[in-house]
Amino acid sequence: MTLTRRTLLAAPAALAMPALAQTFPDRPLRLVVPFAAGGSADASARMLAEPMGAALGQPVVVDNRPGAGATIGAQAVARAAPDGLTLLYGTPGPQIVNPHLMRSLPYDPVKDFAPVSGYKRAPNLLAIHPSLPAQNVQELIALAKARPGQLSFASSGIGSSSHLAGEMLKFMAQIDITHVPYRGTGPATTDLLAGTVSMALDTMSILLPPSRAGNLRALAVTTPQRSRQAPDIPALAETLPGFDASPFNYIAAPAGTPAPVIARLNGVIVAILNDPAYRARMEALGEEATPSTPEQLAATIAEESARWKRVIDAAGIRLE
Repeated sequence: MTLTRRTLLAAPAALAMPALAQTFPDRPLRLVVPFAAGGSADASARMLAEPMGAALGQPVVVDNRPGAGATIGAQAVARAAPDGLTLLYGTPGPQIVNPHLMRSLPYDPVKDFAPVSGYKRAPNLLAIHPSLPAQNVQELIALAKARPGQLSFASSGIGSSSHLAGEMLKFMAQIDITHVPYRGTGPATTDLLAGTVSMALDTMSILLPPSRAGNLRALAVTTPQRSRQAPDIPALAETLPGFDASPFNYIAAPAGTPAPVIARLNGVIVAILNDPAYRARMEALGEEATPSTPEQLAATIAEESARWKRVIDAAGIRLE
């Protein structure tokens, strides 16, 4: 049998692959969060980093790289060495939403990343100011149609999950409500509680307590099914079939990361997410663990991207 030069060159690399999986990692890992410390993504990343480090035998350091709609952090990962030591804590921004919101990105949202595993979905909550004469989603839609342009919804900023959830509500219910963007969930919630804005579709852990206290009226969650944290609150999909505006989070690596390293990282993350105690911690926060294979994650990112493109195009949203 004649051995070609390419075969001879490829053989050592093939033999090295299993050894690479056994020795990885030999240094601390960096989990890049494309948002400032203190937010939901940062808290989730830190919650994951501890058991990941224990399982891998090396510390997993959370590296906050906020700015430019999550593109700064994503770019840092895209340009990092493809050795599995730098990972992206992915939110809808970097690969799913930003390609449709921005004219150009400093990275290729598909080609520059290697999917590792899904992490979670978290429901937003549709809550209205109690002065509105609506007791459920159907009545809210009817009210909005009777008062076109007069009702408003708050968001934590243009392009945020709370903004896009509101746009999806407008799109699917065919209603005209005015978007009022804020610099974060905190000030948006303050104005919602004051009645300055009519409603919000934002973080459940933030909006549920004032709803339970009677300061807001919770109408629905944005996941396809009801949340285990609040099973008495309907899902928007019960009124608007197919409605799903639950932010999806995942873990990705730079493109070109060796397959055995991806497999090692995937195995560790999936095991953590399947641990009953860890799942219980997530469920207490109203979150659903979404472990997956890299292939399943790639398909989910593509599906999410196509779904949000329709909403973004219909709303004409752009970030310059």
